[in-house]
Amino acid sequence: MGISPLSLTDLPHGVARPPTGSLGSMSADHESSPPAPRPPQRTAYGKETWKEIAFLLSNLLTALVGFVYAVVSVLLGVGLSVTVIGLPLLALGLRGARLIGRSERARARGLLDVEVAEPSPLPSRGGFFGWLWTSLKDPVAWRTQLYGLIRLPWGIVTFTVALVSLLVLWPVLPLLSRGLANADRGMVRGLLSPSDELERRIAELESDRGVVVDTAAADLRRIERDLHDGAQARLVALAMGLGLAKEKLLEDPETAAAMVDEAHGEVKLALQELRDLARGIHPAVLTDRGLSAALSSVSARCTVPVKVSVDLAERPAEAIEGIAYFTVSELLQNVSKHARARSASVDVWRAEDRLMLRVGDDGAGGARLDGGTGLAGLAERLGAVDGLLVVESPEGGPTTVTAELPWRSRPGL
Repeated sequence: MGISPLSLTDLPHGVARPPTGSLGSMSADHESSPPAPRPPQRTAYGKETWKEIAFLLSNLLTALVGFVYAVVSVLLGVGLSVTVIGLPLLALGLRGARLIGRSERARARGLLDVEVAEPSPLPSRGGFFGWLWTSLKDPVAWRTQLYGLIRLPWGIVTFTVALVSLLVLWPVLPLLSRGLANADRGMVRGLLSPSDELERRIAELESDRGVVVDTAAADLRRIERDLHDGAQARLVALAMGLGLAKEKLLEDPETAAAMVDEAHGEVKLALQELRDLARGIHPAVLTDRGLSAALSSVSARCTVPVKVSVDLAERPAEAIEGIAYFTVSELLQNVSKHARARSASVDVWRAEDRLMLRVGDDGAGGARLDGGTGLAGLAERLGAVDGLLVVESPEGGPTTVTAELPWRSRPGL
């Protein structure tokens, strides 16, 4: 039986739901509600006007500093680029430009009430050349340098107009200050604001890359430990046992036969451990038969009965399929270890461009992302591939864990 995409009732507690009712009733409610209060009106010579005038008067000094810094740092770095110190000097200049941009954003926030988000920190890359390349291609720093270059003539104009208006154009001072300050607001937003989506995505990808690297390293250490403590140790004991059996083969055939029989049992155990280890890396049934068969197999190892429902018309990419398998496997391990449940369920379906997984149980509940059951690490690993984990587990149960993964079709399908 297929599972439809998450409906409104499936949303976790705390997630905002759209208002219920028909469009007509919503319109009627809107018409009957009192009008929203208007924003407070500005007075001609109020606090806002004087803050704008202070900004305009301070433009000359800050514009002069920014212009000199931009010209000197760029020309010096470019001019010396034929030497070994040119590009490092240019990189240092761009790093310093970020500090100038930060001070200008703070000035705009304080005097113009312009809320401009700070850009993401530059990603840290190993070595000198990584630092150099990251600095030279920083778009935030280059836009700040451009801001400094174009601000000098504008700073002279705004300083002169504001000063003259204070002396002889007093009646039109509020109007002039508002117009000039609005132009400043546009410059700050256009040149000193980060490219929100791009900057945020870069920061997320840097963080996700670290999670992926750490997870891969932990998996490699686990595989190495399992091989060393499990199959490798058994194979060493097996080799020693067969060597002793070989020595006793002529003088004591019965003892040799018993030792060979014992070695045969060790071979079976070693093979089983290798199969389990291979299943933990990437189970063959997943590659050959897909998620439905693989999840049925892993569900059979759970300590409680599990009902599995997979409704997929096609298979996602191999990497996404593997992540989905190990996500369900880890969640079912949590059911076996912590839930104290009598039954569980696994549902898998596709919702547009997302692969949806839902694992539920009728246990004691109380599971949390910070509860020490590995859910936090699982959420981080899903986030590294643009996935999401939502946990609903009130005290007393039941528990429902929903995971989303990006749907990526297999090449050629």
